[in-house]
Amino acid sequence: MAKKAKVLSSEIGYNLAAAVYDENENYLNSFEQGELIPLLGALADKKILDVGAGTGRLSLPLANRGAKVTALDVSSNMLDLIKKKNSKIEIIVGDAESLPFEDNTFDIVTAAFLIVHLKNPTRFFDEAYRILKDGGILAVTNINQKDPPQVKTKQGNIIIESFYHRPEKIIEILKSLAFSIAENIFVKEKELWINQVVVARK
Repeated sequence: MAKKAKVLSSEIGYNLAAAVYDENENYLNSFEQGELIPLLGALADKKILDVGAGTGRLSLPLANRGAKVTALDVSSNMLDLIKKKNSKIEIIVGDAESLPFEDNTFDIVTAAFLIVHLKNPTRFFDEAYRILKDGGILAVTNINQKDPPQVKTKQGNIIIESFYHRPEKIIEILKSLAFSIAENIFVKEKELWINQVVVARK
């Protein structure tokens, strides 16, 4: 009988998965199909916080477009890989629900594959609102994942704690915090939505 995969927190799970995480980059990119970055407009010299940055799947292309990127994640092992790829990106180990920044600091906050790991994303959205400048943008993705997949690590397969969020609930929370919704796009495979991409403005 196959051994059941352990369910772990994001911090423990992604620290274990960091060494092989980039092997899944093309698969992870397929959930966005290039939809996210073009929605952000001109990025040169913009101050961007990428929350749940992982190994830099989003941070690196943002920096390559001239943005001043800060990458935040609960996993120090993941962030170490970003630093090896681009030393100009600032890395910070931190919690999405208690962001270690002053009010009105960033032009853009991005969060791809983050809110699936938050039981209730309200606190993160509130924190993002606080640290954004007036008129700033929050861009998030919400994957359609009711059953968390097994994640490969060198120690064996694990499951990282995940939560399903209905798309309309995400919009409702953002509006309740005074965000205005600029874009609400669904990436689909045939008729099934696989990812919601939302751009909200402070």
